Amino acid sequence: MSKTLALTEELITLSSVTPEDKGCQDRLIELLSPLGFACDTIASGGVTNLWARRGTAQPLLVFAGHTDVVPTGPLEKWSSNPFTPTQRDGKLYGRGAADMKTSIAAMVVAVEEFVQAHPDHKGSIAFLITSDEEGPATDGTVIVCDKLKARGEQLDFCIVGEPTSADKLGDMIKNGRRGSMSGKLVIKGIQGHIAYPHLARNPIHQAAPALAELAAEKWDEGNEYYTPTSWQVSNIHAGTGATNVIPGEVVVDFNFRFSTASTVEGLQQRVHAILDKHGLEYDLQWTVGGLPFLTPRGTLSDAISQAIRDETGVETELSTTGGTSDGRFIAQICPQVVEFGPPNGSIHKIDEHIELRYIDPLKNIYRKTLENLLL
Repeated sequence: MSKTLALTEELITLSSVTPEDKGCQDRLIELLSPLGFACDTIASGGVTNLWARRGTAQPLLVFAGHTDVVPTGPLEKWSSNPFTPTQRDGKLYGRGAADMKTSIAAMVVAVEEFVQAHPDHKGSIAFLITSDEEGPATDGTVIVCDKLKARGEQLDFCIVGEPTSADKLGDMIKNGRRGSMSGKLVIKGIQGHIAYPHLARNPIHQAAPALAELAAEKWDEGNEYYTPTSWQVSNIHAGTGATNVIPGEVVVDFNFRFSTASTVEGLQQRVHAILDKHGLEYDLQWTVGGLPFLTPRGTLSDAISQAIRDETGVETELSTTGGTSDGRFIAQICPQVVEFGPPNGSIHKIDEHIELRYIDPLKNIYRKTLENLLL
């Protein structure tokens, strides 16, 4: 059994459902300390974070990831225990197999091989690991990034081990992610008897033209890396449950997935302008879940793309699709951030798995990226 597979299986056995770490990071410390890493455990709000660094010189290449996993769902629907790594039909099954304990294992073993072969490599290597990526993400990577910024540590490159591949290992890396911003819109009317509409003011009727305009609005054109910004309603709620009452208000939940072609302030101002144009009486609360980030083609993406090509022969695609990741926090203190990991077809699902044939090549791609950047 390869070292990467063995470590992956070991990590899967630790039932680290978010925000629990269950000793995963202690095991990483045991492996990294003998390689010369100074390991700092940063606890916050029941979350365990690890910052481990080898060397003091620039450039600094950071491997980032999370030890927490999503809940299993109904155990009886799994073909095998989600925390008992099981090999069958050429695949390794277990919660976290794809998202993202295989990536963490591959990163650690890649670094071990690289350091043993090149103990005097240039620059530095670090790990930023959290147990709060699958949860609210308030006590994890963002806390570590704040500490690193406060003490002036300069990050040059960061690889986040999220499962980014689509159909086969290496066919896609993420060089950015869209931002996420939600709004809770309360449009106020006057409640009344449905038979006397002149004595009431129906907020649903008032809201409809404004919502139609918001839905039809073209917020931006996107850019080379991003599709145009999307505005979507996720829920509308009004009424008392009675069929003869005009409601006093309607609540609309919506979300922007936006690119670097737009700003938080610009989108908010345009929404308010449309609502005001329709003469609505309303309250609107905004929640910014994450800012967009983008790493244009350059040193880091070239290094990973070359490593993928050398290991698999695959020409990778740069993409900004999908949801948010902890890359949004790291990008605030690191100029080049990309995500790369195994295929994501089974993540968060019952019977999550990774194909065994991808495990060692993933490790080799991480090692070759180190060689491309630090030799």
